[in-house]
Amino acid sequence: MSDFDLIVSGGTIATASDTFQSDIGITNGRIVALAEGLNGAKATINAAGKMVLPGGVEAHCHIEQESAAGIMTADDYRSGSISAAFGGNTTIIPFAAQHRGQSLRDVVKEYHARAAPKSVIDYAFHLIISDPTDQVLGQELPALIMEGYTSFKVYMTYELLKIDDRQMLDVLSVARKHGAMTMVHAENNDVIDWLAARLLEAGNTAPKFHAMSHARIAESEASSRAIQLARLVDTPILIVHVSTEEAATAILSARNKGLKIFGETCPQYLFLTADDLDRDGMDGAKFCCSPPPRDANDQEAIWRGLKNDTFQVFSSDHAPYRFDDTGKLNAGPNPTFKKIANGVPGIELRLPLLFSEGVGKGQITINEFIALTSTNAAKIYGLHPRKGTIAVGSDADIAIWDTKREVTVTHDMLHDNMDYTPYEGMQLTGWPEIVINGGRVIVEDGDLQVSPGSGRFLERKPGHAAAVPSGNLPLELDPNRNFGADIL
Repeated sequence: MSDFDLIVSGGTIATASDTFQSDIGITNGRIVALAEGLNGAKATINAAGKMVLPGGVEAHCHIEQESAAGIMTADDYRSGSISAAFGGNTTIIPFAAQHRGQSLRDVVKEYHARAAPKSVIDYAFHLIISDPTDQVLGQELPALIMEGYTSFKVYMTYELLKIDDRQMLDVLSVARKHGAMTMVHAENNDVIDWLAARLLEAGNTAPKFHAMSHARIAESEASSRAIQLARLVDTPILIVHVSTEEAATAILSARNKGLKIFGETCPQYLFLTADDLDRDGMDGAKFCCSPPPRDANDQEAIWRGLKNDTFQVFSSDHAPYRFDDTGKLNAGPNPTFKKIANGVPGIELRLPLLFSEGVGKGQITINEFIALTSTNAAKIYGLHPRKGTIAVGSDADIAIWDTKREVTVTHDMLHDNMDYTPYEGMQLTGWPEIVINGGRVIVEDGDLQVSPGSGRFLERKPGHAAAVPSGNLPLELDPNRNFGADIL
């Protein structure tokens, strides 16, 4: 009788804290032993000469999701999860997006119906809150948090998604009371609209003007404002897809003061620049996302932020819109920059890009890489230690990397449903070759080994913020105190 279902032997294991030699014994989808010289398994994978890492936790991706304008992303849960798996990910947390007038309950039911029959890896949902009615805040959202939907995103921009500061305080209060995590898209909507209107009035319609309308100050002001709102309510927030030095500085300053602020950035802010939006014809539309890529100085600041604890999470913000009338060019073959679908693909390349250019070139350590791409997201979003590490008792979610494999990125090699990649032609070193999710080998020898619908939905536990036992106000406010910047 076999002691284990599977042994991964001979590899160098790395986690967010340690690097060591060990075999891994797996039974019933979980890691049950870490020791050298394990034997007695139904199957063995020889990982000698390879790095054995926790599977990636992709915590920010848009899969089978309609935009506020009604445009569906190119990837459904089949192609999106397969692409994620081939990139070394074993868990994805896409969005269940509420649009105005929708019940959160109905939204969650709809997204389950999309994901359950298609996903090949484990998944959870962040909610998107665009219509924080009394029903949503008083009943639906608290109940859903208790049922395992413990994170949600709010927007400070996009006319059909944004909420105002008062509504954000309401949402943050619910998050604090029930122990949830709020993600914030921080850009000042009025600044963007004011600039866009003047650019369009002057006849400036090309894709490059998208970057100009999303000025740095729109991001830095909104990031600072979101931090102060969270400070008032005394609840954690995570500011997503940070692109500028100014916004990164605001996050690090808040963290240095002990505030519960987390930061996330993405590949587009390390490897693309605003110049990419200025390519010939409409080709610049392929690189339109919000916030937009910036310049070399901002890239350097984002790299520093990955090292100095400004950013805890590195996500793809995979938002796949094809370069045709179903996606980027939905409004016509030559849309103004305001009519171009926002977003870039990247779910399969997130890990290889950061491994090659970060670990491979000495900008971050292998342990920092794992923290940024797996462990921290699992902790922040309530999945650790089940996910995000290699430890006895954790799910057997493992990616075996050939750290010397050289790859030239082409669209044809990827598994998403896109017709381009913004990283075409990049030379990368290091690639995940075998991927295991819950003890199942899902990718091996360049082939998918499992069927759509075999991924599992992950319920999560609330508790990221200190719960308030009773009362309508989130804080005990002292009427004699001088309120303002030092309210807390």
